[in-house]
Amino acid sequence: MGGDKALLPWGNTTLLDHAIARMRAVVPELLLLAGEATRYADRGLPVVADACPDGGPLSGLLGGLDHVPGGGGIFLAVDVPRVPEALLRHLLQSAGNHDAVVPVSPAGPEPLCAVYGPGCAEPIRRRLAAGERKMTCFWPDVRVLQLEIRTEMGFGPPERIFLNVNSPEEYELARRQR
Repeated sequence: MGGDKALLPWGNTTLLDHAIARMRAVVPELLLLAGEATRYADRGLPVVADACPDGGPLSGLLGGLDHVPGGGGIFLAVDVPRVPEALLRHLLQSAGNHDAVVPVSPAGPEPLCAVYGPGCAEPIRRRLAAGERKMTCFWPDVRVLQLEIRTEMGFGPPERIFLNVNSPEEYELARRQR
């Protein structure tokens, strides 16, 4: 992307600030998972470093779980800017007795927009220690509810709301389709 995609413009703000605003509408307390603890400190929120270096998003998830009061919460990547607040609330309300609640789009599970409970921490820690990095690697060790998200549920077309901004082309497509 040529730089930090969290700081790319999105409307009159950035992708990061857009994610913060959506999460503030859903939960009372926020943490920023930022890879390294010095990033984004200017946002006035606690910033949590990854649990281990080079662990990718899975290490970020573990860092978050280790710092969230109560040990669990909803996690949202900055690069899925169209996930609506209503869907985030729906995921939280669906948690029940599950360790994780993950939406599933036609492209597959969306583990960077999901609810993870405290029961996920130790399985993630074990998988990272074994050198595994895939966001779904710990799922066999926990109770995961995979929620199929369909257009008729009222959140919007899944392929649109889960469009992940990982390239300049995807970013421009997402901006055009706002």
